[in-house]
Amino acid sequence: MRILGIDPGSRVCGYGMVAAAGDTLSYVECGVLTAPGDRPAEARLGEIARGLAEILDELRPDVVALEEVFARINVRSALALAQARGMALAVVGLRGITVASYTAPLVKKAITGRGRADKEQVARMVAALIGLRRPPRADAGDALALAITHARAVATAIVMRGARSAALRPGGHP
Repeated sequence: MRILGIDPGSRVCGYGMVAAAGDTLSYVECGVLTAPGDRPAEARLGEIARGLAEILDELRPDVVALEEVFARINVRSALALAQARGMALAVVGLRGITVASYTAPLVKKAITGRGRADKEQVARMVAALIGLRRPPRADAGDALALAITHARAVATAIVMRGARSAALRPGGHP
């Protein structure tokens, strides 16, 4: 399964893809899409949307893992994140790709064991988990962390489904 993580932003949007086969994760690609901060919001979001569309068409993910909007330090930041997330949802939705959403604290906990880890800790753990020689740029690292979190969630769901099936078979244990 090819999982594209997206860390949305109105000026910098991180993306990162991993391929998951059972318990094995393989790095595919990561990077950032940027738009000049001196341009109006609609122009920045349009530029990032075009770049995201190209990435989706090139990488062809099976699923997208996207960061949820959560209360940040101020309302203006939360609104900008919500607009960027909406743009990403629209671009992904036009291609009919399934989206899985995760909060930043959940992703940080899944990757580092701490829900309040800083971006550098997340990037270092991402590099270790998928065998990168050096940590990716923070926004790309966050996107890879989203993809890895989804891969682990899917693997856990498969294991749990198998355990429930075994328990329901004759001779299985509840």
